[in-house]
Amino acid sequence: MKYITTVNDEEFIIEIEHNNQILVNGVRYDIDFEHLPEGDVLSLLLNHRSLEAVVEERDDVWEVLTKGELYTVKVQDERAYRLAKARGVASEVTGEAQIKSPMPGLIVAVPVSEGQHVEKGDKIIILESMKMENELRAPKSGIVARISVAQGASVEKDQVLAVIVDEEE
Repeated sequence: MKYITTVNDEEFIIEIEHNNQILVNGVRYDIDFEHLPEGDVLSLLLNHRSLEAVVEERDDVWEVLTKGELYTVKVQDERAYRLAKARGVASEVTGEAQIKSPMPGLIVAVPVSEGQHVEKGDKIIILESMKMENELRAPKSGIVARISVAQGASVEKDQVLAVIVDEEE
């Protein structure tokens, strides 16, 4: 089966093969993964390298937190991808974007302030969880309309930490 996967606006063609192998843009990888009992954590072996990731489905995308980085991932089979392209469905995030905590943790830093202009990918919140610092980044360019936490605060999973809105023209 072939899937078109968009990771932070970069597209990859993924083909699932037999014997725990996948092709990513034509490059073969050995893969094995297991869902761990600690919530939404996956243990992944990719070409014999071990990774852990927290994976959660939100709306029509997956959020993947691994090695301290948060990725937004959209997965579509070939047919759905072609239909979306034919319809001109935009993948651009518009309107209000909420940055939610992917897991319980402690706010280490908030390097932005309300009213500040940010570019897509800028650090908005640094969250410590599972003994790792995780950088939560802006999913779009805009203005930081609201910050709901401060350094040192404890947060729960899915708690809204900040909101980014479109800039007024």
